[in-house]
Amino acid sequence: MNNNNIDAVNELPDNFEELKKAVNRTASWRDRLNAVNELGQWDTDATIKLLHHVMAGDQVFQVREAAYRKLKQLGENVQMPAKNKGELFKGLNKILLRIKKSLPEGHTFEQFKEKLQKMRSDIYDTYEGDKGEEFDSWLQGIWEAPARK
Repeated sequence: MNNNNIDAVNELPDNFEELKKAVNRTASWRDRLNAVNELGQWDTDATIKLLHHVMAGDQVFQVREAAYRKLKQLGENVQMPAKNKGELFKGLNKILLRIKKSLPEGHTFEQFKEKLQKMRSDIYDTYEGDKGEEFDSWLQGIWEAPARK
C-alpha cells in the first residue's frame, strides 16, 4: 500500500459494489466520473485495480483522465491516457443516418437529437462526454450533412 495520500482510506468503501457497477455504466459518463472520484479516496488493491481498468478502457477521455489523476494521487506510476482519435463507435455514421432517415421529412435538429438520445443513449452519452461543449455543434454538423444514398 502507498501512503502518499494521507486522505485515502485503506479499506474498501461500503458502497464498493455500487461504485463498481457505476464505473461500467455505459449510459452515463457523469455517473462513471463520480464513481472514479469516489473510488480515488480509497487506497486499496481493489479500488486501484478498478481505477486502472477505467483509465485503460473508458470511452470518454474526461473519465479516463480523472482515473489517471486519482491513481497519481494514490502514488501509482501511471501515464496520462491518450485522447481517442476517430469514431468511438464502429459504424457511427450509418447509425446516425438510420436515425435521421427514421424521422419525418422536415424534422428539426432537436427532434433528431431527442431520437438519438432515446434510441442510442450509449452513443449520445459517450459523445456528449467526449465532445463537451462542442457536442451540439458536432451533432448538428452531422445532422445538416446531406444523406448519402
